Amino acid sequence: MPHPAHRQRSLYFDYPRYDFVPPPELASGPLTHEVAIVGGGPVGLTAALELARHGVACVLLDEKATVSEGSRAICIARHSLEIMQQLGISERFVAKGLGWTHGTSYYGTRPVYRLEMPHSGHERFYPMYNLQQQYVEKFLIDAAEANPGIDLRWQSRVSAIKLTGGGASLTVATPHGPYTLNTRYVIAADGARSIVRRELGLPLKGDAYEGCYVIADVRMASTYPTERRAFFDSPGNPGSTVLVHRQPDDIWRIDYQLQPGESEAEALEEANVLRRVGVIIEMIGEQAAWELEWWSLYKAYTLALDDYRHGPLLFAGDAAHLVPIFGVRGLNSGLADAMNAAWKLAYVVRGWAPQRLLDSYSPERRGATLEVFDLAAKSTKFMTPPTRGYRRMRDAALALAVHTDLTRPLINPRQSQPYTYAQSPLTGFPLRDREFSAGPAAGAPLVNRRLKDGSFLLDRLGRGFSGLYFASDGALPPALAGLPKDLSVGDEPFTLIIVSDAPTFGTYGAVDGTFYLVRPDRHVAARWRHIDLDEVRSALRQALGGSSG
Repeated sequence: MPHPAHRQRSLYFDYPRYDFVPPPELASGPLTHEVAIVGGGPVGLTAALELARHGVACVLLDEKATVSEGSRAICIARHSLEIMQQLGISERFVAKGLGWTHGTSYYGTRPVYRLEMPHSGHERFYPMYNLQQQYVEKFLIDAAEANPGIDLRWQSRVSAIKLTGGGASLTVATPHGPYTLNTRYVIAADGARSIVRRELGLPLKGDAYEGCYVIADVRMASTYPTERRAFFDSPGNPGSTVLVHRQPDDIWRIDYQLQPGESEAEALEEANVLRRVGVIIEMIGEQAAWELEWWSLYKAYTLALDDYRHGPLLFAGDAAHLVPIFGVRGLNSGLADAMNAAWKLAYVVRGWAPQRLLDSYSPERRGATLEVFDLAAKSTKFMTPPTRGYRRMRDAALALAVHTDLTRPLINPRQSQPYTYAQSPLTGFPLRDREFSAGPAAGAPLVNRRLKDGSFLLDRLGRGFSGLYFASDGALPPALAGLPKDLSVGDEPFTLIIVSDAPTFGTYGAVDGTFYLVRPDRHVAARWRHIDLDEVRSALRQALGGSSG
């Protein structure tokens, strides 16, 4: 945990304070809400904004009076920036964040691997942005406060929860006393120490890793470019690992692995953190004065619930799963959870889809977690070898990488990538999908390609379902004129996008007449090399929780 003396003091960030406002329940007794979200971190706030985007009001409860302390989750992937674009707030993230495409891994002080994430002028966002979690939360809170459909309740701790026939009943502790909040649905986004999970007796299952890291923020002026640097067995931390990331406001994030048997309590003493960080800064060649801003302790886990849905309750983010930081998957997978849960819940609440639409949440998002576990476990075992055998193999791979390309792929940190819902009950017409030789597969998110007019493909998406129709002449056949009306759901119009750019045809493996059906979360529900109207209608029903195509 951060040193107590540093709580809510910062060299660069003004922590806001959010006052407790007595809710109507304290005066009038229990009221029933459509959706309650427990946890006001990035995941809960994203879910609230997505619900509001679809016209569903919610109550968001958080026990804090400000944003989280310290940089914490700092790497925001392109897929997550596209989520922020859908919510209408990506500009603030891009303006403040530091975009990057590269990283270097070192054995000692010798470079042994160069990470190069694909990026071109056809992309709206960089593959990754560094931005402290305080800013992430502040930007999301500002958007939530401006939205009349979101009731933010600070200094409100859920102390008990009971599932009922009509939803759930929450006991909320506040500075003015407790009250009962009734709700039809709950999104539990209350983090690794989830009270909701504990109250329901739901354990996380999986593995814990031996390695332990101190993470420290320091303020230091430097012109070194923004990239990921990883040092193995370096002078800055002999026998162990160091990670270095640049952040906005001249803040540098330094993570260093503790030696086996090293006391965690002693490692967190300020004098020891200053000493260890000083050695690392000297190793990377920085000469400027620096100050320690914040520090904490981190351990790696691959833990998850068996099921992310329990009746009216959906778990998201760290409340549902804990993943290692290596590959920056924690925050990014949590944001994807939030969007997935929120659009489905909104459609059920609005009466546009049956309850069984929610049955797809756990298969889709737990499937994503298991893929993350597979990739993150490989990265974690390389970064923090769990046994002497793994350590020997890792060191041998690093030593060979100094002189040969043979083992360099083993050093790849396997950065966060969005998950493809290929096996989802909502993803239809797999035989049609196999007719393609390129493009995002059914279940995958769209590729945000720059169009010939300078805009980007995702700029044209609507709130609900969308369709991409490929026509080199830019014309829609008369037989398809009624498609937007036929495919509208509730009061959300279907957005039909006609794509005529030749490069985008190539990106999507398209020919004249190709059609992609797109869910509200940008994932492809189904696709056809040549559109079939009856099958498109069937695929839409399936994507809303109906029968299979």
